[in-house]
Amino acid sequence: MSRVSLLFALTSLLACSDPAPEPRTFRFADGRAIVVSWDGRVALELPDGRRPFVLPPFEGPIVSRYDVEANGPFAIWSFRERTRTDASGNPVPKRVRLDAVGEPRLDADGSLVIAFAYEPGLGSTDTSFSARLHVREDGPDRTAFRLELLGETAEVTSVAVPVLCEADATFHGFGEQYNATNQRGEAFGLFVSEQGIGREPGGFFQISGDDHTTYFPMPYWLDARGHGVLFTTDQRVNVSLCVPDDDGDAEGVDFEDSGVAFVEVVSPEPIEWVVFHGPTPLDVVRQLGDVVGRPAAMPEWAFGTWIASQGGQASIEQEVADLAEHDVPWSALWVQDWTGIRRNVDGGFGVEYRWEADEELYPTLREFIEDLHADGKKFLAYANPFVDPSLPNHFDAMDSAGLLVRDPMGASYRFTAPNSPTLMAGHPDLTNPAAVAYVQDALRAMVDDFGIDGWMHDFSEWNPLDAVMSDGSDPIGYHNRYPIEWQRMAREVLDEARPDGDYAFFARAGWTGVQGVAQIHWVGDQEATWSEHDGLPTVVPALLNLGLSGQPNVTHDVAGFSGGPSDQELFQRWTELGAFTPIFRTHDGNKKMENWTWSSNAETIAHFRRFSRIHQALAPLFRELADESQRTGAPILRHPMLVFPEDRASWDVSHEMMIGDALYVAPVIESGATTRTLYLPPGTWFHVWTGESYEGGQEITVDAPIGSPPVFSRGEDRADLRAIE
Repeated sequence: MSRVSLLFALTSLLACSDPAPEPRTFRFADGRAIVVSWDGRVALELPDGRRPFVLPPFEGPIVSRYDVEANGPFAIWSFRERTRTDASGNPVPKRVRLDAVGEPRLDADGSLVIAFAYEPGLGSTDTSFSARLHVREDGPDRTAFRLELLGETAEVTSVAVPVLCEADATFHGFGEQYNATNQRGEAFGLFVSEQGIGREPGGFFQISGDDHTTYFPMPYWLDARGHGVLFTTDQRVNVSLCVPDDDGDAEGVDFEDSGVAFVEVVSPEPIEWVVFHGPTPLDVVRQLGDVVGRPAAMPEWAFGTWIASQGGQASIEQEVADLAEHDVPWSALWVQDWTGIRRNVDGGFGVEYRWEADEELYPTLREFIEDLHADGKKFLAYANPFVDPSLPNHFDAMDSAGLLVRDPMGASYRFTAPNSPTLMAGHPDLTNPAAVAYVQDALRAMVDDFGIDGWMHDFSEWNPLDAVMSDGSDPIGYHNRYPIEWQRMAREVLDEARPDGDYAFFARAGWTGVQGVAQIHWVGDQEATWSEHDGLPTVVPALLNLGLSGQPNVTHDVAGFSGGPSDQELFQRWTELGAFTPIFRTHDGNKKMENWTWSSNAETIAHFRRFSRIHQALAPLFRELADESQRTGAPILRHPMLVFPEDRASWDVSHEMMIGDALYVAPVIESGATTRTLYLPPGTWFHVWTGESYEGGQEITVDAPIGSPPVFSRGEDRADLRAIE
């Protein structure tokens, strides 16, 4: 039994012919309550009067029956609903709403139980459904809900939970989202996916994503009023967040309703979610971390500048020499092509998919890394889970040992992959301990044999949706878990090899729970453009949403990966943003021979050197904030509402960010712009580059030439940053 003590506040519900009865209140021992109304409204009420979760009146759970057509040969997954027909060829009602029935009661485990049911009308041959909602305490600062369908559920595709959309409710988070921070008014799916090679509307089918395709989705939101909700499922989830109703459908229960948000879990299995009480947004982030875990701590050198370099040992040795010649401070070299160079389908440069060094390209790699270490520098490499059947390194051995995921016919799965020219690869079966051991041995050799200090832990969004896993896992749910297990492998190897934490690995994919096994996430493969759909403007929203979703250790590619080529202005503006990011890291990009780099001309060298020095000056602050995040989960880069929760104008900010509580950064994200209009939160702020003071709580426009992105210091002048050359 839990410690719940339920007190009946009122008498039994009256008959429908009588005047509407007053709500019934069921109170927990700590003062929180569940209020149940005659119209089916169910509200969690906290002792301070806040109601962080409300099922709307007359809006019970929705049961759906439809067939699903999945598509995604390039891992940009999409799903289409197909209407079913009964034995007579008549369409089956796609969605039916369950209504509250009977009296709430106390279950044997101490939780409150509320019953729901759907009964078809007289003469109908449709199926009836019933469900139970369990509500219980889950610690002092959160409440757990569980909705369970009863009886036969074989024909059920999904169950949707309605949530009341109050006028001032917000929906921040949902993992890594690129379009904005507050998603109110949006409808989208949550499923681990490639972001897409570009996301412009009308892009090429199968390659372009949309505004919500993301490597790291998460069925979670934070309401700026000071509470949050996490649905704890590995299944695909669809959300519709107070979307205005256009037409409705025949059943009257489609997912467009400006007064209701819907969370649809595509599974008939019981749905569980937890409500975080807050009372502040920063409290919610901490409470989320208590459930999903917190990433590994970052070493001191992680807060230096990381330089991308590739092309063979002579090339990277020259890069190191150039950095020294131009007095650019840096801490780590990351070399993605240590396994070999491969040309991409579009002619760009990729890497060979294996976990072994290319000894012709890097003949004395260990000695080179030892020299870097002697100079206080680090070396980072690259790994992904693709197993290329055209290479002699791993596929045959893993295939013969049964270590790869299987296709429905029982053979090792060879699915479409981005490894041109074959465009075919397999995946290690991470439910098979022997497969995990095989890959971890290869990752361990990277550290033991070469002294590699970490790596980009790439991909993991591609596990097929009909894969046969050795432990019998549902392939849809395991698809979302695959990035978690892929990162767990790296974390275990590096924790074992470097128990002092002197390592760094950075990944792009994730799902609920990856936080507890991850270290660093980068925000994926942006286009090397100014596109508001997939270029520089999408980076800050993604960084902020990751922080709100429990991942404080974030970075991005300076200046983008695909598309392009980048030019000088884009590179310099992206550099300015990178300097104010915890991990400042360049990328050569797909078009490495055409993209602009830090050393392309004297002007860019001077600009990059200055911002590397600014980043170096901020390292102690980043270290302090990273340590705080280990304790509390507080993001290093913070949405302004975390710092100014009472300032409602801050709630909808998407393209400005705070470093802790002290610095406010508004990067220039428009080509050709030399001014920037931004919202400045309440207080007195000092423009870092001019020393001029501004009063916040208003929108301002400031000059922002290249080299002077709008950065403001709260309450004190930062002449030290201004003096850096």
